[in-house]
Parts: sequence; structure tokens; C-alpha cells
Amino acid sequence: MIKVIGSILGVILVGAGVVFNAHETVAPVYGYEIGDSADEFSLKNIDGNMVSLSDYKEEKGVIVIFTCNSCPYAKWYENRVIQLHRDFESKGFPVLAIMPNDVTIKPEDSFSEMKKRAEEKSYGFPYVIDETQNIARAFGATKTPHVFLLNNENDQFTVSYIGAIDDNARNEAEVETKYVENAIGELLADKPVTKTSAVAIGCTIKWSK
Repeated sequence: MIKVIGSILGVILVGAGVVFNAHETVAPVYGYEIGDSADEFSLKNIDGNMVSLSDYKEEKGVIVIFTCNSCPYAKWYENRVIQLHRDFESKGFPVLAIMPNDVTIKPEDSFSEMKKRAEEKSYGFPYVIDETQNIARAFGATKTPHVFLLNNENDQFTVSYIGAIDDNARNEAEVETKYVENAIGELLADKPVTKTSAVAIGCTIKWSK
């Protein structure tokens, strides 16, 4: 009977796409959804200081972007991320970039390489490392880049948009819809966000084993 029950459970779990293997990396099963409140976190910035979500309590919101050095998609979007910060920091929506990859898998994303990249590109925003990958899992991030636009509502950071930055990763000149910019514009106008999600296109996050 025990063997039968075990076999049935195994079929159910495999059918559901849930496979437990100590030697495989495991992506997040759960994460924030639209309307959820993001929990407080604190991560190390490239300057050695800790950056917390609560540091942004005076802002209207935060553009949280899970990104990295190594992914081609992250590189294609890099200048657009920098421009997002330049355009919206003064309006209350600064960028907070989080590097979630396991650096033993992607040495190009090490803390020292993060510092070099930020200096080379003159990032004007924090670039923090999620060494435990706990924050990426909490958010439900799966790609680099992956955006979570947070709106500060009564001292609670509420998820207002999740997904891609725009609709053309490879060619900025051919972008037709700027998802993040449009969402911020609606929030600044005290309007509901009409498009709250778009599939994040990028490299899969490299999870620790």
C-alpha cells in the first residue's frame, strides 16, 4: 500500500512539473503577483554599503530590475535601464538593479565584475548582489532582465507591473510599446496600470545547486 501511494504521489508531482533532485537547480515556484506588497530586504551594493527597500520610503516607487553582466539580453537593455533611472529618478521612481546569478556558474557576474561594469557604464543607481538568491525567489524572478515595478502606497511597496522593459530586446529603434515607462506614467497620473504584465525576455537566472 505504501509503495502504491508513493507511486501515485510521484506521478502527481511529475505531472505537475515538480521534480525534486538534489543535483538540479530549482527556480522559484512562487513569487509576487500584481497587488502584492513586497517585503523588506537588504542587499550589498557595489560600494560596500547595504541597500534596503525601506531606504526608498520617501519615493513614489521603485523600478526593481533583476539583471546581470553576462546575459546578452541584459546588455541589450543596459542603456535603456540607465535611461529609465535618468528619466524617472527625479519623478520618484529610481532604479534598483539586483544581480541574482550564482557566480560560481557565471564568474562574469561576480561582485568585482559588477563593480567594474557599473563604473564603465556610469550607473547612477545601486547595483546590489543577491548572494543567497532569496530575494529573487521571493519576487519570483526567473530571467535577466526581469522588472518588478513597485508603487509606494501608504508606506507599502505594492507590485504594479511585472515583466519586460519593452517589446523589443534586440533593437531599441524598433520598440513599439514601452511597458515600464507607460506603467509609471499611469501611476504618476494617479491612474490604474492598464498593462500589468508582459513576458520577461532574457536569460534564465543561474540558480545555486
